[in-house]
Amino acid sequence: MTTTLTTALPAADVRDVKDRLVAGIRLFGALGYGHGLAGYFSAADPRRPGHYWVNPLGVDFTEVRADDLLLVDPLGEVREGPGTLNPSVDALHGELHRARPDLTAFAHTHSRLGKAWSTLGRRLDPITQDACLLFGRHEVYERFGGPVTDRQEGKEIARTLGGGSAVVLQSHGWVTGGRSVAEAAWLHVAMERAADVQILAESVGTPRRIPEDVARATGAMLSRLEYAERQFTNLCRSTGVTRDLSGPHPLDHPIGHPAGHDEGPAR
Repeated sequence: MTTTLTTALPAADVRDVKDRLVAGIRLFGALGYGHGLAGYFSAADPRRPGHYWVNPLGVDFTEVRADDLLLVDPLGEVREGPGTLNPSVDALHGELHRARPDLTAFAHTHSRLGKAWSTLGRRLDPITQDACLLFGRHEVYERFGGPVTDRQEGKEIARTLGGGSAVVLQSHGWVTGGRSVAEAAWLHVAMERAADVQILAESVGTPRRIPEDVARATGAMLSRLEYAERQFTNLCRSTGVTRDLSGPHPLDHPIGHPAGHDEGPAR
């Protein structure tokens, strides 16, 4: 059974949503989650119901700018943006946004550990304090039929997600959803790290599972939205990802610092 979280951030303006989405995409690039043309990160448009922004086909995660993003309408048609929409995007992200309007962002990558873990067809276990964040919040979609280009399959994945926050896609990777771009990104990172630790632990023995009641209580504590926001900000700073993401890239001023004004390292 998955756990539904309901607290959301205040409504944001379109510029902020696009900048934070690009920060999330660039963060994934900095962390090595890109793989060729695969992987997308989407965020709901805060002023147009049923519309969402997403990165275009063929632009590397590390080079996506706010002006590159595509605005997709409820029918899966591109309304703004200069690039090409991958046919997998609306079949997966569109169906997730339509099924879970309480989650404003969804991230899917073909990250190394996400792919490795997905071959097992298993949920991640609560074997560490950090992994408890995911306890009761993710499920496994057990069928693999190639790239997700069919809306019906996207609906099936959305049903598998249920009221949770993430799905392990069999032999494919994973998709995470968040009440903000920051939460969707942080859950993706948390799943990648949990898989890393569990694969390592299982290579030398049988990890002990944390009791369910303790895992659930710990997960509830770790799942506060402000924690995800802080983790996201810290990751963006530590990887050099920028907040002013509309102009030429790369830019070199970190999150929270105006362009051209260097306040030194964050304290």
